[in-house]
Amino acid sequence: MTAPLTLAIPSKGRLQEQVERYFADAGLALVRSAGARDYRAALSGMADIDVLLLSASEIASALAVGDVHLGVTGEDLLRETVPGLDGTVALLQPLGFGFADVAVAVPRAWIDVSTMADLDDVCTAYHARHHRRLRVATKYVTLTRAFFARHGVSDYRIVESSGATEGAPAAGTAEAIVDITTTGATLAANDLKPLDDGTILKSQAQLAASLKARWTKPVLAAAGRLLQRVAARETARGSHVLRVRIEKKAQDVLAALAEGAGCTVLTRPAKGNLAGGHAILCPRDRLMDAVAILRARGVAAPVTAQDADYVFADGNPVLGRLTAALKS
Repeated sequence: MTAPLTLAIPSKGRLQEQVERYFADAGLALVRSAGARDYRAALSGMADIDVLLLSASEIASALAVGDVHLGVTGEDLLRETVPGLDGTVALLQPLGFGFADVAVAVPRAWIDVSTMADLDDVCTAYHARHHRRLRVATKYVTLTRAFFARHGVSDYRIVESSGATEGAPAAGTAEAIVDITTTGATLAANDLKPLDDGTILKSQAQLAASLKARWTKPVLAAAGRLLQRVAARETARGSHVLRVRIEKKAQDVLAALAEGAGCTVLTRPAKGNLAGGHAILCPRDRLMDAVAILRARGVAAPVTAQDADYVFADGNPVLGRLTAALKS
């Protein structure tokens, strides 16, 4: 029997390793039934999900046409394959890895060129001098055209790159490039520099949904179970569970924590149980704000901050983004 929901993940490379670790961390280990070379797999405990292993670019294309329901790939590939995304692909959850900037870069020898306006001037002068347009090598044709148009740059032509884009200027096949960069080391090694305002997109791996796929009730039910686990792990990863005894004016203290530090109450002590304490969910980056609020409100009891494996909230924000996108 065919599983109702199809999930595509990268088939090789560092991104595949990161995706597998991400799902394993959420208790969803990837199970390959026919060895490492098989391009179909499953997630442990999710028999109603069929996992396909495709290249990152194939995943973007499959999401665009509705061949898979969910997929994990880079936002750069999604926005290049599906301009605008609206009505075609919904970004459900950034995954916190696979970071890369899509950026415009020029030779470091162009010391007077640091902005897109400078590049526009260079394009105009280049055309006047050489009677041809300045060449920009890239794999990101759609993103490049849209970004250059927003900056009013038109006197150029794109050279589609099929290999190492950063080597195009040195090879004499282009004067500038648009490519992905993480640390900038590869650009520097090829005597290139990114423009100050030339970052087209700050990309990372995304869990995305195809709005062109057929979303039946069984598919949505399977997606709900998967996304509930993802959302619970994401919430836990980004939070501390604070435990503290609040003996006086607890409602006022909790309201101050909610307003001042974005905290929510998980459990309260039973009425009249002074030995009991509150369990409070606190965003990791607001921990010290929460402690300061407790002390300012006269709470002198010890405060402990604990990690949780999962936090299953009443609502599922990841599934909520999917259902909202499908309705629109």
